[in-house]
Amino acid sequence: MYLTVEKKKEIFKTHGKSILDTGGTKTQIALLTFKINHLSIHLKNHKKDFNTERSLIRMVVKRKKLLKYLKTKNINHYTKLITILGLRK
Repeated sequence: MYLTVEKKKEIFKTHGKSILDTGGTKTQIALLTFKINHLSIHLKNHKKDFNTERSLIRMVVKRKKLLKYLKTKNINHYTKLITILGLRK
């Protein structure tokens, strides 16, 4: 499995306040980015997997909404997060 419990804890620890901070905006964005990157690689190999493609689009939209929310609430956290994750903008 590509997303183990240890990997989730690592993401929560690096982007959140602690390992238990699973609902924070920054941690959700980081987790979605990890999943999006994995699904993008999967879809390059399996071009006709339309269910995964639909899931990928939903995740991208959710991440976009969370980034917009973070940008309105705290621009400093937004700029740090997009540079750390390597997102555009």
